[in-house]
Amino acid sequence: MFIKNLGNGFEIREVEENEFWALWEKHSPTVFDESLDFFWREHISEKEKEHLKSLRKNMGTPATLRLGVFKGTEFVGWSFGDQQSADTYYMRNSGVLKKFRKQGLYTSLLTTTIEILKERGFQKIYSRHNATNNAVIIPKLKAGFIITAMEIDDMFGTLVHLSYYTNPLRRKMMDFRSGQLRPDEEMKRVLSESER
Repeated sequence: MFIKNLGNGFEIREVEENEFWALWEKHSPTVFDESLDFFWREHISEKEKEHLKSLRKNMGTPATLRLGVFKGTEFVGWSFGDQQSADTYYMRNSGVLKKFRKQGLYTSLLTTTIEILKERGFQKIYSRHNATNNAVIIPKLKAGFIITAMEIDDMFGTLVHLSYYTNPLRRKMMDFRSGQLRPDEEMKRVLSESER
């Protein structure tokens, strides 16, 4: 089981599924108390719910990561997500309780998540955020995430997609593709090999 000591009594721990969801359900309403999310799954018919349950079985068992931030035994924050494809991980949700914010815990949680996912072999880590959620977007940009898409979603509204490429060449190619970088010798070689 993964544990990382952050000092000052804080640590990040990998949390078993049942324990994690109980903690998340208890604390997430206080972190997201001002959101106007539309939980559409609560407003569909029983038949539609059964279809979703059946379709979910087709997805197999993707890799998951559930991290909790603790001060002693007190749960103060989290990050969770799951594998979306052979190379991509989706950071679904992260939060730190209000009284523990502005202590670097979110940044520690973010860098720890990246370290674990790199080690497990994921090539791309992505997340989706309300377009004005600077408290999360700015730390992610500072950590090396880049904006890769915009989305309008019925549940959350206007979202920005942020992606982190664990492979430096892929990240460099994103800078080239966006027009921010001219191809260097390595990229010219890779691009010319693609033409063959």
